[in-house]
Amino acid sequence: MKPHAPFWGLFRRRECLAPTWRGWALMLAVTAALVAGVVGNIHSFLAVTAPVPAEALVVEGWTPDYVFKEAIAEFKRHPYRKVYVTGGSLEQGAYLSEYQTYANLGAALLVSMGLNREVVQAVPAERVRQDRTHASAAALNTWLHQHHAMPQGLNVISHGAHARRSWLLFEKVLGGHTRVGIISIEDRDYDPKRWWKASQGVRLVMDELIAYCYARFLFSPPKEPSTSTAGAR
Repeated sequence: MKPHAPFWGLFRRRECLAPTWRGWALMLAVTAALVAGVVGNIHSFLAVTAPVPAEALVVEGWTPDYVFKEAIAEFKRHPYRKVYVTGGSLEQGAYLSEYQTYANLGAALLVSMGLNREVVQAVPAERVRQDRTHASAAALNTWLHQHHAMPQGLNVISHGAHARRSWLLFEKVLGGHTRVGIISIEDRDYDPKRWWKASQGVRLVMDELIAYCYARFLFSPPKEPSTSTAGAR
């Protein structure tokens, strides 16, 4: 005799396996290990350093002063011929400064720190509401083509957990013309090895992780004019 089907035959009973307390404990331990592995390695993934042999060094102009100091040390350690400083409009203090962009401000900072003016070039980007790193990379790409100065390799100096996203976007824009490397300067506002213990570290790492995923999987760059047309203007 068939068992009675509940709810007018719309459902039927099935036997299934359920975890015991040992099973739940094992799943909890595995989950905790996976979370700990992700938390322990996510910062080093974002704050990547992978330089290439290069003739040009690129510094993101929005970064703190100590990043520029490290950029000068990097420039002196290797046979770079030029330092490019990128960045758009200042977000604060523009009315009080003769430098209206992070690119111009950063270039002046490098010269004031002792770098020869002849090797420093500011490359300002247009004001944009979003995707500012991509706009900086696009401005550099245009400048290099217009001045017939595209190097065989360049290294981008970025700050902390922002480095992975900068590398991705500069590679997207410039990767077809030159080798692109990345150098991350450690963020001094928190301990990178224990970033989850500082509110600043949590905010920056989570923001950069989301922004990197967006840049990797969702971002669609605007169409740029061809380099031949840009160079003719």
